[in-house]
Parts: sequence; structure tokens; C-alpha cells
Amino acid sequence: MDASLRKLVIIPTYNEKENISNIIDAVMQLEGNFHVLIVDDGSPDGTANIVRQKQQSLSDRLFLKERSGKQGLGTAYIAGFKWGLERNYDYLMEMDADFSHNPGDLPRLIEACEQKGGDIAVGSRYVRGGKLVNWPLDRIMLSYGASLYVRLVTGMPVKDPTAGFVCYRSRVLSNMDLDKIRFVGYAFQIEMKFVARTLGFKIVEVPITFTDRQEGVSKMSTNIVKEAITGVLSMRWNQLTGGITRKNT
Repeated sequence: MDASLRKLVIIPTYNEKENISNIIDAVMQLEGNFHVLIVDDGSPDGTANIVRQKQQSLSDRLFLKERSGKQGLGTAYIAGFKWGLERNYDYLMEMDADFSHNPGDLPRLIEACEQKGGDIAVGSRYVRGGKLVNWPLDRIMLSYGASLYVRLVTGMPVKDPTAGFVCYRSRVLSNMDLDKIRFVGYAFQIEMKFVARTLGFKIVEVPITFTDRQEGVSKMSTNIVKEAITGVLSMRWNQLTGGITRKNT
């Protein structure tokens, strides 16, 4: 991996005091000089305070963007993308704070882009070699069923379209009109991949082991699931009627 590449890992947080220090340390220990941006939505548990303490020794690589109140996963990533594009990062990466995504897989996502010509690399649970750990059967069936549903409706050949462990080349995000990305929950992950593919960018999938969180509380809700179901139909209709979320140049 080219050490000169500027790499930003964006981690949204809301009440992640149990995990945030360890996840930052895990990324910082990787070879390749990864930078981390924490986007915190006013966590009442003091997550941002822990990040500020760690910035004292990591001021050149660890950054904090604080927002008022819980505004949703999608808007947190959009804020992080804009922050990273303004600072000319080559790769911008999404990752959860709870170790469900293994920080050690970050270099593999970049290598997939570099070696396989991908514009986007997706850490995938559902390609050969991908695994789920500590998930109950009903949740596995829901997730896998959602992936099949997305592929059927959109025609997008991505086996894990709801995945949230993703690496983007900066040119992908630069060509999107990020202000028109509508969804905030799991539908956000689908929409980003769908729009990127509609714009002609190549998506590659990398097998990962996804482990359910050990600390903290899941952010899954019924509204998030409903948004994903209805959002997929909306995306497909938008595509058929000529709507493309490309930035005007």
C-alpha cells in the first residue's frame, strides 16, 4: 500500500464511551498512517470528551466533529465526507465504533481498490469467505433477506448492499451531489452504492468477518428497517425516471 496516500477513517458515534478509545488505538496502530475523524452527535455519555483527551497525543491524526443531537448515521457520514474532501484525502472510509468491523481489515479495502481497480471497496459478509459472528438466526435471515431484496429490486450486483464497512476513492464522492442523498439509516448505505454504480463507478467486495457488538447498545430500530424497504423502491423509481445524484459541474 502506497504510504503517501492520504486515508481518512470516518467513525460516527453516539454513546460509545465503552469502545471509542480502543477503536481509535486499533486504527492508529495500523501501518499506513491512517487518520481518524470522529463525528459525534452530542453523546450524553461523554464520548467526545474521551476523544478530546486522546487528541492531546494524536493531534495530527485524530479529529473530532461535534454535532448537536442525534441526527442519523447518513448525515454523519455526509458531514465526514465533506470534511475529508475539503482536506484532499485520497480515500475516505466508513467504519462502526463498536468493533463489529475489524480495523485490521482497513488496509485490505484499500488494497482491493488499488489492485482490483475498484472505486469502492465493500467489506462484505455475504461473499465467499465472509462470516457473521454472534448473530441470532432471525437477524441473519432478516439481513440476508434484505440483501436479496435490494439486488432483486435494483439490479445491483452487490451481495452485501447494506454493508457499512466501505472504502471510497475521493473521486466517487466528489462526483456525487451529497446534499441530495436522502436516507439516514441502513437505506443510506444502499443509496450510496446505488448512486455510485449509476454514475459508472466500479464496486468490489472484500470478505470480512462481522462480529456483533460486545459493548454499548445497538442503534437498530423499526423505522430504520422501514426506511430501507421503502427507500429501495424509491431509488429504483428515481433511476427509471432519469434522476441521478451527480454533482453539477
